[in-house]
Amino acid sequence: MPDTQNTAADSPESPDSPESREQRHLAQEKKNERYAWWYLAYFLFGIHIVAFVMIYAVTHAK
Repeated sequence: MPDTQNTAADSPESPDSPESREQRHLAQEKKNERYAWWYLAYFLFGIHIVAFVMIYAVTHAK
């Protein structure tokens, strides 16, 4: 029955359509960028904690 083949791959709603792939790619890129900002925030917070501990240690050393 070749005349009744499923043409879902050609429809825009198909999971493998270029529009769908682009949307998934953009969503994943946005998620990755958000995670990168969180990692940067945690890193900078950690650096400040270490700096404050070192300042405390130096100022209270005898």
